Amino acid sequence: MIAGDAWQPADGLTLEPNALRAAKARKRCLALTAGPGAGKTEMLAQRADFLLRTGTCRYPKRILAISFKVDASKNLKERVQRRCGSDLASRFDSYTFHAFAKRIIDRFRPVLTGKDALEAGYKIGNQKITNKQIEFNDLVPLAIQILKKSKFARNAIRQTYSDVFLDEFQDCTGQQYELVKIAFQGTRIRLTAVGDTKQKIMGWAGALDGIFKTFAADFSAAPLNMYRNFRSKPRLLRMQNEVIRMLDPSSVMPEEQIVGDDGEILVWSFENSRQEAEYLANRIVEWVGVEQIPHSEIAVLIARQPELYADHLMAALETRGIPYRNEQQIQDITTEPAARLVVDYLSCIYGKREPEAWVRLMNQLLPFADDEIQANVRRDFDRLIKAQRKSALLLQSIDEPSSGWWESVRGFLKKIPIETLVALSSDYESTDRLRNVVRDTKAHIEELLKLEPDLPKALERFSDDQSVRILTIHKSKGLEFDSVIILGVENQTFWGKADEERCVFFVGVSRAKRRLVLTHATQRERPVGHTKRWDVVRDAQSEYLGYAIPLVSQ
Repeated sequence: MIAGDAWQPADGLTLEPNALRAAKARKRCLALTAGPGAGKTEMLAQRADFLLRTGTCRYPKRILAISFKVDASKNLKERVQRRCGSDLASRFDSYTFHAFAKRIIDRFRPVLTGKDALEAGYKIGNQKITNKQIEFNDLVPLAIQILKKSKFARNAIRQTYSDVFLDEFQDCTGQQYELVKIAFQGTRIRLTAVGDTKQKIMGWAGALDGIFKTFAADFSAAPLNMYRNFRSKPRLLRMQNEVIRMLDPSSVMPEEQIVGDDGEILVWSFENSRQEAEYLANRIVEWVGVEQIPHSEIAVLIARQPELYADHLMAALETRGIPYRNEQQIQDITTEPAARLVVDYLSCIYGKREPEAWVRLMNQLLPFADDEIQANVRRDFDRLIKAQRKSALLLQSIDEPSSGWWESVRGFLKKIPIETLVALSSDYESTDRLRNVVRDTKAHIEELLKLEPDLPKALERFSDDQSVRILTIHKSKGLEFDSVIILGVENQTFWGKADEERCVFFVGVSRAKRRLVLTHATQRERPVGHTKRWDVVRDAQSEYLGYAIPLVSQ
C-alpha cells in the first residue's frame, strides 16, 4: 500500500490533467464526459489502481463497474488486472447492468413474492413462466423491486462497495438509472459516471436525455471533461471536430491540440453497389498484402442491416480469399467467455503456433490463482495439450486432420472445475445457459467449417484475430481500427432523426485511427429475397460527406 500523494499512474502511463484529477478523486462523485479515443477505459483502470493500491478503497470493500456490453465489461476487468495485478483486481467486480441485476435477484430472490416469486432454479427465456422463467428484460425491474422492498438487500449492496464506475453513461435508460439511484443515492459511496453525449446512439432503447446533468444534481457530482483524442490521426481529428461543432460546440477540441497532417480521408462514389463491392474488395487486398495491415484492423461499418448492404462485398471478399466476420450474425456468441475458451483451446491444438491463444487460455483458467497453483495447473494443461496435439498430428498423417475436434473439446471442458467456468461469467451460474453457449459455439464452428474446411482457418474467422470486421455502427462502439470504411453514406441509410443519426455517424468516423473511407452508390440492387422497402436509387448524404470532402487526402 502506498500514500495517495505518492501514487503514479500504473505502467508509466501519462494521463492528461483532468484524467489524472479523476483517477485520484477521493471525496466527491464525478460526472466525466470524454470524446472518442480520450482514454475513458484507461482512466477507469487507473482509478481502480489508485483506489486499491492506496487503500482509498479500504479492505474488504470492493469496486463495482457497470457497463452496457459484455465485451466492454470484460475489457475493463482485464485492463484493471494488468494495471494493478491479480490480487488487488480480485476486489474489482465488472458487470453489465443486466448481469448486476441478476446477481441481486440470485442473492435476494426470496424477497420476490406472489406472481413475481422465483424458484431457486429459475431460467431466463423468451417467455414468462410463473415462478419458473423470466425474460431478459425482467432482470432490471425485478432487481429494482427487491431493493425497494428490502432494506437488508440495499444495505448488503452498500456495505460491499466503496466505489462504483458507470461506463458509457450517456446510454443509461430510465430503469437502469432508477436501479443506480435506489442502490447508491444518499450514501457515501463514490460514483464515477463516464461517457460522451456525442455518442448517444441508444435513444431508441430509452436512453435518457440530459443524463449527466441529472446525475450531477442527484449525486452532487463534480463535472469534468477529457478533451484529448489519443486514437485518431490529426486529419481525422479535424473532421471529427466539424461534426462535434454541430453536436456539442462546447466540446470542440482546441486547435492547438491537433498538430500535424497525418491520416487519410477518402470519399468514393460508385454507379452501383456491385462496382462498389469489387473496388472495396480490391483495396482491402492491397491494404493487407502491400501495406501489411492485419485483417482485424480493417472494419466495414454500416448504419443498418449489414447482411443486406454488404452482401456483394462479402461475396467479393470470399472470392479473393479474404476472411471476414459479419458481426451482426455472430457477435453475441463470439463475445461469450466460454466460446473464447473453446476457440483458444482448439487453436492451441490444431494451430501452428498460437502464443496469444495460449496466454488468453491461461488467463481465463487461472485469473486469480497464486503462483504455486498456477504452475501446477499450467503443467497439467500443458501435458493435455501436448497429448492432444500429438493425436491431431497422427490424424493429419492419414488425411483426417481435424476429425474428433469436438471430442477433444468435451474432454477439455470436463477437466475444468465448474467454479472456474462460473468465474468467467455470472450468467454461467445457470448450467443451462452454459450448456447453450457451448452448444452454440459448436454449431457456429460447424457452420464456419462449411465455408472453410481447414479448422485453424475456420477458427480465425470465429475470433477477432485475422478477419475483416463487418458490423453496424452501433456494434462498433468502443472499438477502434486502423482503417474504417463507412459503407453507404446515403440519405436512405441514415433516415432517422437528424440529431440521433448525426451521433451515429460520429461514432462511426471516430472508430478510425489512421484511414477513413466514406462510400456511396447511385444505385443499390435489391438483395435477393428481401421483400420489405428498399430504395434502389440512392442520394448521397451531403452533410456527412461535406465534413470529409475539404480534408480528402490527395
